[in-house]
Amino acid sequence: MKIGTWVGTVVLVLATAVPARAADELEYVALGDSAAAGPWIPTQVDAPCKRSDHNYPAVAAKALGAKLIDVSCSGAITPDLTVKGENAKAAQLDALSGSTGLVTLTIGANDSGLFSRALTCVNALPEPLGASCADRFRSGGADPIAASVEAWAPTLGTALDEIRRRAPKAKVLVTGYGTYLRRGGCYPIQPVWARDADYLQDTMDRISSIAREQAKSRGMDFVDFAAVTVGHDICAAPWDRYLEGLVPVNIAAPLHPNAKGMAAFAAAVTAAAAASPS
Repeated sequence: MKIGTWVGTVVLVLATAVPARAADELEYVALGDSAAAGPWIPTQVDAPCKRSDHNYPAVAAKALGAKLIDVSCSGAITPDLTVKGENAKAAQLDALSGSTGLVTLTIGANDSGLFSRALTCVNALPEPLGASCADRFRSGGADPIAASVEAWAPTLGTALDEIRRRAPKAKVLVTGYGTYLRRGGCYPIQPVWARDADYLQDTMDRISSIAREQAKSRGMDFVDFAAVTVGHDICAAPWDRYLEGLVPVNIAAPLHPNAKGMAAFAAAVTAAAAASPS
């Protein structure tokens, strides 16, 4: 089945499962980085931010019958929520107001530089013909990536407090990131050694865990994208992937969600948005 047809089917199912609202009844603001924006996924509607009209905010907004204000932007870091980012038109939180009814936020991976550093983990040859990026990152008994992830926690907390201040009536959904690599990886399908694959995914999971902790401590909901992508990681068959590998096999940026992944994320977000307060 073609991706466009598959996504359209998901939207139709969601629309029938969730009562549609008039567009003016729910104002939805989507915040975040490229994992929300959807680089390369057709059709791109904001070139500087590489934002797709088939990213999860767009698909979820259609299912909810919501008015979408999507300011997610590829490359965004948490400070870009309050200060204009390099590719953005304004600080992302400037899109919030007292009329905002729903907010989603996907952010954090760029704060630690994890995506860019992951590219240094590629090994064309099997062990021991090469070097482990995990060993390199943890050399000397310290792990600067892990330290930067832990240091990010209060920064995210402050951002969530500001979201609540600017959008006091909104339901806030904080998301994690996907399961990009299964345990042990899948060398040589993806040219990352097993120990390096586990290190990268463990780091991504820690970012998601911090997002969950910071959201829950403020009475905000967490949407677990890691669970959604189990079995649909970059090791899966091309037609089963929700996330693209180092060399994409579907139209999406490397190491990012594709259209199927965005539709699956949208289903999770739509369900969380429609759920009664816990």
